[in-house]
Amino acid sequence: MIRTEDIDQSILRGVDYLHQHQFPNGEFCVYMGFDDNLTHTIPYSNVFPTSLICYSLLHLRHLSKVKQMLELSSFFLQFQSMRAGVWNNFTSWNPLFKTCPADVDNTSCASKVLQELGKNYPENKSIILKNRNKLGLFYTWYTLRPNLIFDKNYWLLILREYKNPIKSFMFWHKFECSRNDIDAVVNANVLFYLGLDDNTKPLINYMINIIEQNKENDCDEWYRNPFSIYYFFSRNYKKAIVELEPLKKPLIDRIIETVKEDGSIGASILDTAFGVISLLNLNYYSLIIEDAVAYLIKNQQDYGNWQRWVVYYGGAKKLSCFGSEEFTTGFCLEALALYKETQDK
Repeated sequence: MIRTEDIDQSILRGVDYLHQHQFPNGEFCVYMGFDDNLTHTIPYSNVFPTSLICYSLLHLRHLSKVKQMLELSSFFLQFQSMRAGVWNNFTSWNPLFKTCPADVDNTSCASKVLQELGKNYPENKSIILKNRNKLGLFYTWYTLRPNLIFDKNYWLLILREYKNPIKSFMFWHKFECSRNDIDAVVNANVLFYLGLDDNTKPLINYMINIIEQNKENDCDEWYRNPFSIYYFFSRNYKKAIVELEPLKKPLIDRIIETVKEDGSIGASILDTAFGVISLLNLNYYSLIIEDAVAYLIKNQQDYGNWQRWVVYYGGAKKLSCFGSEEFTTGFCLEALALYKETQDK
């Protein structure tokens, strides 16, 4: 059994690393590279990593340094909020901010963090619900498409791209996205933020069908790693959405199938963290998790961080990859914190 002091020490080292590497404005670093282990990279200014790292840190908010980081990042997220309480993938000082439309994924994840922290942000449920197709699934992008929506804020947000029509045209031409994208993780994150009600019921069968049909490798333009699908889907199961019960056994079985002799899960440190979190979210407990946690602790690096690895891609062709040590460290800390909670019960 892993000693409590070893877990605590690993958590504190990881927290120290993030505390030292958080930008003064509350943002966390992400890199763009061209392979999964991000060998050659350039820094990129995105909102999304900060939202996800902060959510992982919520499990450790009792620590003073984590409180400081969350407070600073909440100001960052509030500052990046756009009209009607939506968010863009890119920060307002990134050149692509002017041409990239706001999206439902960043909106849901940033909102969830601010909601959990009790911070103010514009009411945005209504504008999220306006961005659905006829089946009740959520479009990824806030962009122009035929509809009969009568809402001033909605149309001002949509027509924003026509301030730079040529650059907007090039954006849709250059990047691997389309106006009518429907992505699995995006919809799972909407469900996670808004909760289950009549408006989000269609997402249940949509998510279940993806797993039943073994489509987790190709159900989202941006999340091309099945372990990221397991992570985001399992967060909803943990919220006691009983309608997602059919997900439990296949997710557990598929994660366990990838366990290696050294205790790792999947192909990377990040997969191992995602695997631990997902199994615990699914109320699965065994020595597999203990071995995986031991593997995480053993492979923590000298400065308290964990190895960078791709978290999401720039499209289905995987031409660009996004991740950082900070990103991986956030998920590893979430895995350790959730495991520690099971030991403390």
